[in-house]
Amino acid sequence: MTMWMTRRRVLAGGAALLSYSMLASSALSQEARLRVLWWGSQARADRTNKVNQLFQSENPGVSMNGEFLGWSDYWPRLATQVAGRNAPDIIQMDYRYIVEYARRGALAPLDEYLGSVLKVEDFDKVQIEGGSVDGKLYGVSLGANSAAMMVNTVAFEEAGVDLPTPATTWDDMARIGTEITKAGKRKGFYGIADGSGVEPLLENWLRQRGKALFTADGKIAYDAKDAADWFAMWAAMREAQACVPPDIQALDQYTVETSPLSLGKAAASYAHSNQFVAYQGVNKDKLKLNNFPLIGKDAKGGHYRKPSMFFSVSAQTKDPELGAKYVNFFVKDPKAAEILGVERGVPESAAVREQLAPTLDELGRAMLDYVSGLGALAGALPPPPPSGAGEAEFALRTVAEQVAFGQLDAKQGGETLVNEVSQILSRG
Repeated sequence: MTMWMTRRRVLAGGAALLSYSMLASSALSQEARLRVLWWGSQARADRTNKVNQLFQSENPGVSMNGEFLGWSDYWPRLATQVAGRNAPDIIQMDYRYIVEYARRGALAPLDEYLGSVLKVEDFDKVQIEGGSVDGKLYGVSLGANSAAMMVNTVAFEEAGVDLPTPATTWDDMARIGTEITKAGKRKGFYGIADGSGVEPLLENWLRQRGKALFTADGKIAYDAKDAADWFAMWAAMREAQACVPPDIQALDQYTVETSPLSLGKAAASYAHSNQFVAYQGVNKDKLKLNNFPLIGKDAKGGHYRKPSMFFSVSAQTKDPELGAKYVNFFVKDPKAAEILGVERGVPESAAVREQLAPTLDELGRAMLDYVSGLGALAGALPPPPPSGAGEAEFALRTVAEQVAFGQLDAKQGGETLVNEVSQILSRG
């Protein structure tokens, strides 16, 4: 309506106003818009929005629009937007989904911008490869991290229980959890969260047994007995009250805020090291990062250093080069680095790490020390998860909950999980 009224005035008012209108119209047409979608906590949103504002201020004519959701809500929303041809320009992407989205043509390859717009020469080569699918780059890592336990040090101290160490086993953890629960220092409080539906925890446990979640050719890499043993271990911990009961665990929507740790229901939970800042932000007690327990005293750890997440450029974007420019700004600009810190993981850029190291607070140093200090507990990065890996993760959560509530026993749960995951992966 505004443009129509302007045209009428131009026709009535002469060439001078026509010239002004043409300039205004040209300016409007040149304005570029970038929509950014990510998952995470409010703390991550605050940092991301500040960087978006900084990018906008340094790139006149670019308008930024950001949106974030929790992990569980994020992927259905993204799938709906991609299918509806309304995908955001910049997509926060996870290692387990990047193959699926790249192969379905939802992401733009970024190779033509390497060395010009995307200046990631000082990134670790493994992390660059982690964002590549079928020889093309589809995601730029926003940081390196590893799976970790978030441990409430105050709750352990109150219960008179020693904190877990790098050598703590699952048997030790079961005993520790029971001791904290039985200490009864806090009402309705348990030793640890129920991790039976936490895929990174299962993967770590499987890797220690010489197995994996998926094979390199996209098939399930563990069998029904592995899964049954996993569910049986957690059933024993529930019976011993080492972990929270199923009605409490069911409150967990796999966000920082809904974790049993953050809800004040457990002294330890499971996440990734880059989430340490967010976890500490919603927990008044001092937290500590610890590796996942070992399956035995002589076991090798099941950890690995992985890209915490990527930024990918949508194949639907009108300006992929501008998208690549934004991604480069996010991972390389010194002022952006100061804002972001290590909330998304240890920066991949050597120059950014060097810049940030002296400025990190206690939380930042703890994350940096944890990821760099895993030593022999960390092994090789697994192949990118196959298409359907996201559905497989939700299948694990569903079956784990059914076992926890007694709808399936451990053996039935193991058979059900393997059957469901195999069917999901067979659809490709």
